[in-house]
Amino acid sequence: MDSLISRVIDQVGQVLLGKEHQVRLSLACLFAQGHLLIEDLPGMGKTTLAQCLAKVLGLKFERVQFTSDLLPADILGVAIFEREQGVFKFHPGPVFTQLLLADEINRSTPKTQSALLEAMEEGQVTIEGKTRPLPRPFFVIATQNPLSQSGTFPLPESQLDRFLMRISLGYPSAASERLLFQGADPRATLKALKPLVTPEQLTAIQAQVSAVKASDALLNYLQRLVEFTRTDEAFSYGLSPRGALALLRAAKAWALLHRRDFVLPEDLQAVLGPVVGHRVRGHLAKGPEMLIEHLRSRVAVVA
Repeated sequence: MDSLISRVIDQVGQVLLGKEHQVRLSLACLFAQGHLLIEDLPGMGKTTLAQCLAKVLGLKFERVQFTSDLLPADILGVAIFEREQGVFKFHPGPVFTQLLLADEINRSTPKTQSALLEAMEEGQVTIEGKTRPLPRPFFVIATQNPLSQSGTFPLPESQLDRFLMRISLGYPSAASERLLFQGADPRATLKALKPLVTPEQLTAIQAQVSAVKASDALLNYLQRLVEFTRTDEAFSYGLSPRGALALLRAAKAWALLHRRDFVLPEDLQAVLGPVVGHRVRGHLAKGPEMLIEHLRSRVAVVA
């Protein structure tokens, strides 16, 4: 599995230059059976990352461009009456895929955003009283523009909580951008990518994450982190039990990515920002980055 993951990272890195850490976080999110939110300016490679992962992981891919006039049925599907047969026939929407790119999700209304809640949490959708399972694996990558930009609707806390991680790609380094200027069109490189993993292999990797061990000492550290968010005055509110479980699951996936079957405190710290940053709020004008650094520095690894 180690060589397989290295090849995946290398393939994606041929298109998305200088973003190995973000690619590793994305893979950890997928291996942990979570969903990924990428928040950044337009043109930073958010959509490209999703397309690359779908290609190299051999996943069926669908993209939905979220706009203010998008309706839930445009995502989930709709039952249409067929006059010749005299019955309603369900026409599945793009959510019935393995990797769904919800592009610029915060440009749609909250009603449309909420159409994904059941799909992301339970891997199924209920339409007109009938529950339909989604394909496995099922991975949502949503992109959103900064809320300071016009025409955006903030994601409610219940929607944010469905994303295991929130990351940002950021500007490329000068060296990576120079290579981009000198190299071939990334879109051509993207088209040339070949699947390296089958869905069955990916499902097996996801099963291995659950088997990664967490010692009592590690769980003690996790509980201290969680309790600190609930009691320290810098936080408006703390991490929920679901958020705490998400942090542990992401840390297990990060450990597996680094060839270990046990979790270290460094694994929790590595995923702390992406997992916790969008789940807590702070006082004293502390932004997510400052809150996470405050949490990391104030909670001792060993009690």
